[in-house]
Amino acid sequence: MNLIDGKKISDEIKVELQEKIKVLIDSGRKVPGLVTILVGDDPASQSYVGSKSKGCEQLGMHSKIERLDASISEDELLAVVGKYNADPDYHGILVQLPLPNHIDEDKVVEAIAPEKDVDGFHPISVGNLVIGKDTFFPCTPYGIVELLKRYKIETKGKHVVVVGRSNIVGKPIANMMLQKKEGANSIVTICHSAAEDISKYTMQADILIAAIGRANYITSDMVKEGVVVVDVGINRIDDPESGKGYKIVGDVDFDDVAPKSSYITPVPGGVGRMTIAMLLKNTYEAYLKIEQ
Repeated sequence: MNLIDGKKISDEIKVELQEKIKVLIDSGRKVPGLVTILVGDDPASQSYVGSKSKGCEQLGMHSKIERLDASISEDELLAVVGKYNADPDYHGILVQLPLPNHIDEDKVVEAIAPEKDVDGFHPISVGNLVIGKDTFFPCTPYGIVELLKRYKIETKGKHVVVVGRSNIVGKPIANMMLQKKEGANSIVTICHSAAEDISKYTMQADILIAAIGRANYITSDMVKEGVVVVDVGINRIDDPESGKGYKIVGDVDFDDVAPKSSYITPVPGGVGRMTIAMLLKNTYEAYLKIEQ
């Protein structure tokens, strides 16, 4: 069993970006800018937004958190998005989800200029992903592809089974893996909670991507020997022995499945570490397209 170290790879990507941005700084050029729009005071969202801002600062990027009250109207929020669409100092715009119930998330995401859609959620980005055109990829699926590439895990002709069909992970990673490109070109199956017996599909996987949001759902009797396992799940379960009273686990029962795996991502320390790294990479790519 080989551990896929998301922290190691994300650190490598950040160093690569830092070197590129240093060149811009040394030449006196504008640097990439990212604005994150945070509505309300959800603790998890605040923590995540803080990590994004810190990541930008470490690389020498321009970063801003636009904090808005949870009572803001939909029209007011759309006006804020419009302001940053027109601001040349910001090449990436990210609206932290979820939004308050009185705001239509789809309308807000669609208001972001496609050339600044570094989250990869705009319908134009999604459409381009499906048909194989250059676009911004959603950060978590993008991180999965990057992990497979950097660990030189063969994907061409391999059977990739995705457990989960969310717009954030399941659907985009399935579409990315079936493209006729390096690091993809796979045979892809998507399975989900409607399946009578998910193990019928997971047992066929050469590469299993678990993104179903159920703690320790995938067990050793659901995978074949030598499988590559990518665990996207982040689940909090009670743990009286922990100082916090809980621990974070994935969708895969790591201790049970690892002995049968050729490669496996841990939770934490796997895919989650890649998400912010790929957001920073998307922001740099947006900068290149806008400033060229």
